[in-house]
Amino acid sequence: MEISTPPTTRSVRTARGLLADKVAFVSGAGRGIGAAAARLFAEEGARVVLAARTESQLEEVAADVRAAGGEAEVVPCDLADGASVRAAVDRAVERFGRLDVAFNNGAAFVPPGPLDEVLEDDVDRVYAVNLRGVWVSMAAQVAAIRRTSGTGAIVNTSSVGSFGANPVLPAYGAMKRAVNSLTESAAVTYGPEGIRVNAIAPGNTLTQMIATWEDTSPGLQDQLVATTPLRRAAQPSEIAEAALWLLSDRASFVTGVVLRVDGGARV
Repeated sequence: MEISTPPTTRSVRTARGLLADKVAFVSGAGRGIGAAAARLFAEEGARVVLAARTESQLEEVAADVRAAGGEAEVVPCDLADGASVRAAVDRAVERFGRLDVAFNNGAAFVPPGPLDEVLEDDVDRVYAVNLRGVWVSMAAQVAAIRRTSGTGAIVNTSSVGSFGANPVLPAYGAMKRAVNSLTESAAVTYGPEGIRVNAIAPGNTLTQMIATWEDTSPGLQDQLVATTPLRRAAQPSEIAEAALWLLSDRASFVTGVVLRVDGGARV
């Protein structure tokens, strides 16, 4: 029986970077974790396609990438609009001729509060962006990877709030838990084709989303730090490092995982 041989670590280590010669799609790339990921992926050799609603923020990130010698394409995109998502993924293939990896990081946040006080419009919005947007993105990305590079990897951003009860952010937690299920299902479906699908579940991270939450819940940051064994919040770049590893060939035998990147908060 012939046994296939996976990529060796030696071949990866001698490349120009963990994502050398790959085309990477990043949603939510205008700020926070997405922006950090876009810069990091470019540093690691990827040509990056930056997607988000705010074009001015994307242009700033793209300018950083280009100033460092990388290649970046800006694609304004609304994750709540399926046609917009599909067009953004198609643009990646048009611009660079292929798609190898994707980081589905964009998300919407809703005000904290118990389930009976969450507005129906807010539930609809977080569903459209955080769940349906991920589903549409993955479907488009799988199709693009399949018809161009053939094999690849996708990472979705979940949250530690998806594990167990989430009485403070019930709608947000529910959608992120559904992302975990979607990730696992896709890993099983597309694994035979050589397309890996994983997720990361960040904990307390210094992003605008956390800052917005802090504004409505003074003292939140102190509470989160106190319940985190590492006793600090993460920088967006630290979360991006986890996504980078999962997308790279270093994680060639990892699929269907929801990786906690939370400083031990959920241990």
